[in-house]
Amino acid sequence: MQRLARETADALKETGPAGGGPGTLYIVATPIGNLGDLSPRAEKVLSSVAVVAAEDTRHSGRLLQHLGLSKPMIALHEHNERERVDRVLKELQAGKDLALISDAGTPLISDPGYVVVREARAAGIRVSPIPGPCALVTALSAAGLPTDRFLFAGFLPAKRTGRKAALEALKREQATLVFYESPHRILDTLADLVSVLGSERELVLGRELTKTFETFYSGNAGGVLAELEADPHGSKGEFVMVVRGAEVSGRGEAESQLDVDKLLELLLAELPVKKVAKIVAELTGGSKNELYQRALELKDR
Repeated sequence: MQRLARETADALKETGPAGGGPGTLYIVATPIGNLGDLSPRAEKVLSSVAVVAAEDTRHSGRLLQHLGLSKPMIALHEHNERERVDRVLKELQAGKDLALISDAGTPLISDPGYVVVREARAAGIRVSPIPGPCALVTALSAAGLPTDRFLFAGFLPAKRTGRKAALEALKREQATLVFYESPHRILDTLADLVSVLGSERELVLGRELTKTFETFYSGNAGGVLAELEADPHGSKGEFVMVVRGAEVSGRGEAESQLDVDKLLELLLAELPVKKVAKIVAELTGGSKNELYQRALELKDR
C-alpha cells in the first residue's frame, strides 16, 4: 500500500495539480546531439503537456515528430522572450501544463527562458525541472581538468576587442573556465586565448559532443590551436572549451609548492587527509582534488 501511495503521489507531481488550478511549467532538457540521451521522464512529460515553448519551433518540431508527438508550440527565443511571457502565463493560468525546451541541452544554460521562469514563480506557478543533457557538464566530465570549482562564461563576445577584454578579465581566475563557441569563430577565439592567457595554458576542446564525430583536442592552448588548424573538420560543429584556471599568483611556483607542502604536512599531523585538502584548497585557491592527491603522497612518506 505504501508503494502504491508513493507511485500515485509521483504521478500527480508529473501531471500537475488537479482541481482547476494553474498548470505546471516544466523545464525539459533535450539531447545535445544523440537522441538516445532523451530520458524516459522527459519523453513522458513532453507526451503529457498541452503546449511546448521552444527556441526554434522547426528544430524542436523534428524532435517531437521523432517521438510521434504533435503539440501546439510557442516560439520563445532571445529576441521575443519578454513579449511572449504573458502568453505563456495565460496558458499556465488556464490550467495547461507547458514544457519549455531549447534547441539542445538544458534550457536557460546560455539559452533563453529565465524571464519566463522568474515570472512564473512570481505568479505562484509551479516550475519543475526535468534534468538531462547539458554541454558544459558533458565537457567537464571528460576533460580531466579540476571540477571542484569552475566558472561558466557562456559565449565570449563576437568581436575581437570585446573578446580579448573578456579574457583579460578572466586571466587570473583560478577556477576552471568553460566557454561555448560557434564553428565560424573558434579559430579566432583560440588565437585570442593564446594571446591573452598564454600558449602554455592547459585546454581541452570538445567538438560535436555525443554525436557521431565527437572529438576532443587536449594539451596546451597553442598546441590545440595548431591541431585544430591542421584538422580539415576542425571548424565544423559546436564547441565547448574547458580551460585550466590560473596558478596561484604572487610567488614563484617552487616557493608556492614548498609552502603548500609544509602546510599540508602540518595539518596532516592533526587531521584526516580529506579535511586537510579542503582547508588548504580554501586557503590557497588550489584544486581540492589535486591537493588531496598531494596530501596522500606526503602521508605515504
